Amino acid sequence: MSDLSVLYDVPGPRAKVRNVVYSVVFLVLLGLTLWWVLDTMASKDQLVGEKWSPFVTDSRVWTTYLLPGLLNTLKAAALSIGIALPLGALLGVARLSDHWWVSRPAGVVVEFFRAIPVLLMMVFANAAYAQFADIEPDVRPLYAVVTGLVLYNASVIAEIVRAGILSLPSGQTDAAKAIGMRKGQIMAYVLLPQAVTAMLPALVSQLVVIVKDTALGGALLGFSELLGQVREITANYGANTIAAFTVVALLFIALNFLLTTFASWLEGRIRRGKRSTGAVLHAGTTTDLEFEEPHVEPHVKK
Repeated sequence: MSDLSVLYDVPGPRAKVRNVVYSVVFLVLLGLTLWWVLDTMASKDQLVGEKWSPFVTDSRVWTTYLLPGLLNTLKAAALSIGIALPLGALLGVARLSDHWWVSRPAGVVVEFFRAIPVLLMMVFANAAYAQFADIEPDVRPLYAVVTGLVLYNASVIAEIVRAGILSLPSGQTDAAKAIGMRKGQIMAYVLLPQAVTAMLPALVSQLVVIVKDTALGGALLGFSELLGQVREITANYGANTIAAFTVVALLFIALNFLLTTFASWLEGRIRRGKRSTGAVLHAGTTTDLEFEEPHVEPHVKK
């Protein structure tokens, strides 16, 4: 079997040498950049042991600040994802409705909330809860963060769902109509299950955005999420801001890596499940089948 690709030409000897040179130059530049960053941090006394040791030797940094902040981040992200996903799917399906009194209001809602910055919606929700709702001040930032994330991300997810359904071949809908399925059945049993695989990468990217955007509540609303704990750590353990931000960034990277890894596993499982569908006859099952011998009309010679 040939290894030739239809997308690009196989590199020749000169191209291979050139690619190796480019790779070496890139690695050298990357190493020099890292050395410059570390040297600059060392000259500003940002690599001294006392600035990093609290995250290793003092468990109170984790039990008092980092782990509670991580728990609040997960709580806000889980609530936002759990509400935004079904709401976005409902809005996306509503935009595809044949009834204008369903599709147009859904389109207005999606375009309106998608055009507003998520931070502005958080601030507005926090002010609205303070004025019109009897919510305790301690939990009000959580409600505001979840409200802003749900309104914005549900609108984006609605467009992802709509695009995923429209990407399917029209023959799927025609075949379902041909066997007498109603519109709701076509959407629930034919289109949505097939569109899930196509939508999954974009949905995962949006879920990662939800996890990261929880930090906006800590930056402005005083929500005690993971990033918001940096102020408390630096106030109680000295001027180790860079160390605290680095540790928090690594926690966000680990959290999002777990999310994307789970999504990749789920996507692979869905694809394998679709490939493995169908009836399989084993060797012993054919003996239980009864075959009717076809009736052949005798040929009459005229």
